[in-house]
Amino acid sequence: MVNFKEDEQLKTLNHSCAHLMAQAIKHLYPQAKFWVGPVVAEGFYYDVDLGDDVIRDEDITAIEKEMKKVCKSGKRIVRKEISKEEAKEMFKDDEYKLDLISKLEDGTISCYEQGDFTDLCRGPHVDNVKLCRNFKLLRHSGAYWKGDSNNKVLQRIYGVCFPTAEELEAHLKLLEEAKERDHRKIGKDMQLFMVDDLVGRGLPMFLPKGYTIWQELENYIKDKERKLGYLHVMTPCVGTVNLYKTSGHWDHYKDNMYTTVIDGEDFAIKPMNCPGSILVYELEPHSYRDLPLRYGELGLVHRHELSGALHGMFRVRCFTQDDAHILLAKDQIKDEVIRIARLFDEVYSLFGLPYKIELSTMPEDHIGTREDWEKAENALADAITSIGKEYVVNPGDGAFYGPKLDFHIQDSLGRTWQCGTIQLDYQLPGRFDLEYTTSDGGKDVPVMIHRVVFGSIERFIGIITEHFAGAFPTWLAPVQVKILPVTDRALDYAKDLSDALDGQGFRVEVDDRNEKIGKKIREATLE
Repeated sequence: MVNFKEDEQLKTLNHSCAHLMAQAIKHLYPQAKFWVGPVVAEGFYYDVDLGDDVIRDEDITAIEKEMKKVCKSGKRIVRKEISKEEAKEMFKDDEYKLDLISKLEDGTISCYEQGDFTDLCRGPHVDNVKLCRNFKLLRHSGAYWKGDSNNKVLQRIYGVCFPTAEELEAHLKLLEEAKERDHRKIGKDMQLFMVDDLVGRGLPMFLPKGYTIWQELENYIKDKERKLGYLHVMTPCVGTVNLYKTSGHWDHYKDNMYTTVIDGEDFAIKPMNCPGSILVYELEPHSYRDLPLRYGELGLVHRHELSGALHGMFRVRCFTQDDAHILLAKDQIKDEVIRIARLFDEVYSLFGLPYKIELSTMPEDHIGTREDWEKAENALADAITSIGKEYVVNPGDGAFYGPKLDFHIQDSLGRTWQCGTIQLDYQLPGRFDLEYTTSDGGKDVPVMIHRVVFGSIERFIGIITEHFAGAFPTWLAPVQVKILPVTDRALDYAKDLSDALDGQGFRVEVDDRNEKIGKKIREATLE
């Protein structure tokens, strides 16, 4: 499936279509005010304040009709440059545009005009509105202004645009297929997982069949890790705030953490597993002969996600990471990163998931010196290229403690998902005063690699549910054999057969209902 942000032609076309949509909305709702209308991976959207009006499904059709009328007008899209003061005057009655203008540097500001509609924008855009004629508005939702739940809810309208009608039609067919593969629908039909408001939004529960998949993934990855020398640990779901102040997470991540008070002391529910593994390492002295030390943990973490961002298993508030934290000497980095990358390759190949790699570099909000960051970035780049893998640089998107190699898998519909990551950390071991004895009897501080393969197991199950459309590989399927007796006379034999298969380790069910065999076959096939 196409990524609209990665294709420059589509990116320009879709941004122009966002302006076309805004112009049509302004015709239908003269009171409309607009926040931002960016291109995203799935197409474009625009956030709109319509005052007391609310967009409904039937209104989308009216907006599309008006957009087609504007396209037929053939208005040119013209770039203009104005001063900041002129921009303020032009948008003096629009608090959203004034907010944007206030953040721009003094000097000339660009805007784009198409007939009776002008909008602030850096561009670029296509030359004429008629080039945006192959579009479709997909859905609408609410969105807080600036993503802040304390602000007003705006109305967000999504759409896509293509150069040709054939490309648009092909994309819409893919979207329909994706809708049929929606893990929330399949998860409900197959009774894999559920969310209950009484428990809380974003807090998934696994049903017996879904938990079977979960356990198979757990057993699979733990078995591979054991063979690679990983030692598995389990750490508590809560820790003192002081623990996360020491690690640095409190200063850089506290807005995403849940907190409580126990016996008068501040605690946080675990958002990351790494501090626990550090304390395990700290328990006893280590020498260079012990390294690398590989700690694995399927650790349950909790993070505060905005309610509007929650989405099935893809974005939740509690999830389990197949985490590992590896303490090692600096001269062991290359070999260890290669070893991890080969593990990723083996795991993703099993599921038929090709991938691309990004090297995410130092963000503005970081700890440690630039020199340490450059060493770490170069070490990751050297390791991954030494085994013939290519990567692209994702500037400024590293973790606050170190750069990372992010693995973006591609599913059967061509959609990409960031799952695996290898993060190289020169900072946290020193913050906890970790050390090891070197070969010459001296002391040195180890570095640490943070690593996940599946990422979030919950999210990975959502991804492969859609990737396989619920038809999981036999080793992973919650029910591997379904026995369908034709008549009641066969029930005893079916039960004996079920017991025999169960004894051999197969997951088996008997459909002993008093139903016609055709219906049993149809339902078993759908499952």
